[in-house]
Amino acid sequence: MRNHTFCFMRATSFVTRTLGIAMLAVGCNLAHAADWTMDQLMASLAQTKPAKVNFVEKKYISTLDRPVESSGEMFYTPPDKLEKRTIKPKPERMLLERDMITLERGKHKFAIDLNESPELAALIESIRATLAGDRRSLELNYVVALTGTREQWKLALTPSNLQARQKVKRITLSGTAGEVREVEVQQADGDRSVMTIEKPRP
Repeated sequence: MRNHTFCFMRATSFVTRTLGIAMLAVGCNLAHAADWTMDQLMASLAQTKPAKVNFVEKKYISTLDRPVESSGEMFYTPPDKLEKRTIKPKPERMLLERDMITLERGKHKFAIDLNESPELAALIESIRATLAGDRRSLELNYVVALTGTREQWKLALTPSNLQARQKVKRITLSGTAGEVREVEVQQADGDRSVMTIEKPRP
């Protein structure tokens, strides 16, 4: 049970942040939109191609005086393969492929079958719907709110599934023009994490 809970927490962290990959990858398309609407955003996401981004993540945990920082790379291969590789402070790999999530840390390896975890499956399906630009499927699992202007916008995702909401309170993506600059995840227990992402330098 302890391993399942740990893997669930890590998996939730991974899949929610992967939203940033898709939105950063289509930044060039979004930058020219006169107004920011969900339909325009979804249409652009539907054109997402394989992408790679760098990330720096800070986790604010109530029992710690300082945030825990990590960094590494994330990859998205349409339609259903997502990977997060943490490089610092310690190597770690998280892979989502079809209906299975695998976490590797040193010699330890954990796996979750989404068919056995309805609350995590709901979060995963929402991520896949976002990457596919499927607004209907996204709104089946999230209450979605897009606010702001092209120069300063926010996309808030609140899980509509009660079980999922007991783990994740809200996911907020923010950016300027066509670039996602930050992804914040607020957990139900009050802890939160903030991830900044950027494209790899040539």
